[in-house]
Amino acid sequence: MPELPDIAVYLEALEARILGHTLERVRIGGPFLLRTAEPPLASVEGHQVRELRRLGKRIAIGLDNDLWLVLHLMIAGRLHWSAKTKTPDGRRTLAVFEFDSGVLTLTEAGSRKRASLHVVSGESGLASLDPGGMDVLAEPLERFAAALTSASHTLKRSLTDPRLFSGIGNAYSDEILHRAGLSPVALTQRLTAEEIARLHTAVRETLLEWVSILRTDAAGKFPEKVTAFRDEMAVHGRYGKPCPRCGAKIQRIRYASNETNYCVRCQTGGKLLADRGLSRLLRQDWPKTLEGWEELRK
Repeated sequence: MPELPDIAVYLEALEARILGHTLERVRIGGPFLLRTAEPPLASVEGHQVRELRRLGKRIAIGLDNDLWLVLHLMIAGRLHWSAKTKTPDGRRTLAVFEFDSGVLTLTEAGSRKRASLHVVSGESGLASLDPGGMDVLAEPLERFAAALTSASHTLKRSLTDPRLFSGIGNAYSDEILHRAGLSPVALTQRLTAEEIARLHTAVRETLLEWVSILRTDAAGKFPEKVTAFRDEMAVHGRYGKPCPRCGAKIQRIRYASNETNYCVRCQTGGKLLADRGLSRLLRQDWPKTLEGWEELRK
């Protein structure tokens, strides 16, 4: 799922292409994409783009009639820019937005269509879609600490909770926690002041660094290679590969369709975290250390 760095670079690319331009026509191919009936979709046509915003992991396009198009790309949704229009087929191409400056296309891979489009009116309409999480790049340590410790959850859960923090998901939370040297299952209310400060710094440094990396990769073009798995990442998607800091093999915790990646030496003091599926299967034979896990695999 595109997260804060991806959305930030998408917005920069869109500002250069559609800000101040007129949205001439919108065509929808996916029957489940549009999630609102009022205001009608046709009411955005013929109006000029006045503002773009990031709303958590959503992209909000504001028009001169105080209506907003709000796109949530979910896991497999992606945006594309071209000079020529395309026909939305409802299978991969879900929507086409024709501007006087070019064509923005929304695609979504796979059979499970989760991407969404809302048409809302004014600030109140935007607020109804905003989960309320703080902008982690703008808030000071004190407010960050208060939000983090407002309930006792694991660090992974808290960082990815959109009601607490805006724009952080599965991929960048792994990178943040590795940079901070903290376990993904550490409880927020048991962290020391030094650990919270270290995490706050890691959040800002990681997100800003990745905005810079993605901006450089795009090189002024529209970003087409938006993915949660990149070679430059330290731990996310790198299960079994060496940690760039200490060389130990990256481990994972799998749950549902996601997984958390971490370094045993850098983040958990040498302790191997229990994978739900395997630990249930192995029970008392579940290894407690990386060395034990390597021995079991042999």
